[in-house]
Order: sequence, then C-alpha cells, then structure tokens
Amino acid sequence: MNTDADLIENYKRAYGNRIGFGRKPALILIDFVEGYFDDSCELYADVDDALASALRIREVARAKGVPVIYTNVVYQEGGLNGGRFFQKALPLRNFIEGNPMGDWPSGLEVGPGELVVSKQYPSAFFGTSLASTLTSWGIDTLIHTGLTTSGCVRATCIDSCSHGFIPIIAREAVGDRHAAPHEANLFDMDAKYGDVVTEADVIDYLNGMEKE
Repeated sequence: MNTDADLIENYKRAYGNRIGFGRKPALILIDFVEGYFDDSCELYADVDDALASALRIREVARAKGVPVIYTNVVYQEGGLNGGRFFQKALPLRNFIEGNPMGDWPSGLEVGPGELVVSKQYPSAFFGTSLASTLTSWGIDTLIHTGLTTSGCVRATCIDSCSHGFIPIIAREAVGDRHAAPHEANLFDMDAKYGDVVTEADVIDYLNGMEKE
C-alpha cells in the first residue's frame, strides 16, 4: 500500500510545477454567506477563521486598488433556475431569493465599486460574465478565497485555469466542513490547476504591488 510520503513523491514527479503570481490580480470571495456561519443551518461549516483570513487579504487588496469580487448563490422560487445542481444538493434551498441564509454574514460588507456575481452553479464562471469581465479589466491572476474548498472554490479554480487566469488559492482563507475534503482538494488543486499558497504569501505579493 502506498504511504502519504509515496503519494507526495509521486505527485512531485508528475505535477511539481508552480505557476507563480501574475502581474495584475483580482481577489474573489466565493460564497461567504450566512448559511455557513449559522449553526442552525445544515450548511454550517465552522469557517470563521477562513472568513477572517479573507478579510485580512481584502484589506490589503483594497489598499492597493486590486479589484474585489464576491459571489453568492441565488435561486428563483422553487429553484426554477437551479437545474440538476438544485435537484441534487438539497441544502441549496437555503439560497432561494429572500432566505436570510443567503445574506452576507456579520463583518462582510460589499464596498463601493466592488462586484457581486450571483450564480446558480458551483463555479463563479459558469453561466456568468465573470471571464469576460476579468479579461476586460486586464486581469491575469485570480486570488481565491471562500467556501467550500471541495465545492465552489474547487469548481471556480478549475474554470479559472480553463479560462486562462492564474488560480492562486489562499490556504487559510478557504474552508470546508471537514478537514479530509478540505486537505484533499487543496492537494489536488495545487497539483493540477493553480498554486495553493499561504495568506502571508498573498499579502506579501499584494504589498509589493504599486497601487492602481
């Protein structure tokens, strides 16, 4: 049976490459909504630390004039526009328009001139204008924060790569309801699609930029 050390060594041989940061980033906060923070909701994931990390990164991004983007999930009554995702994932009923579980949690406010992308599927790119918006802004790097690591963060990371943007995933600023899927998906994203880096790495990168 292969050990964890064997797996790491095997992946280093095949996937040990790093992309690195690009020249013009944007920051995305993926699905930081109340349902993940309210312990009465089945979506609750105990991810306050991830939000705190994302907000620290956002503070620096704002100071440097880096675009900040938020996503949420919003459905019409009955999940009319939710397709198979709404049919499969029953907790998505918490995101029908008007449900407070889809609101921003305490401490997260959208600032003037910051973009909100409302979506119906896991990826922030699927069925939205995000890719063309980032292209029109001249963005080459998308810094990922948000929820959940194994769900909408991973889906957005893959589509970010597919659309030609460099996916940077801030390890401390993404979260999941259990360590196993969280770590497995960080490992896989880092191996195949983007670079998983620390919050400190992201902040150092942003601090090294000239203000836009």
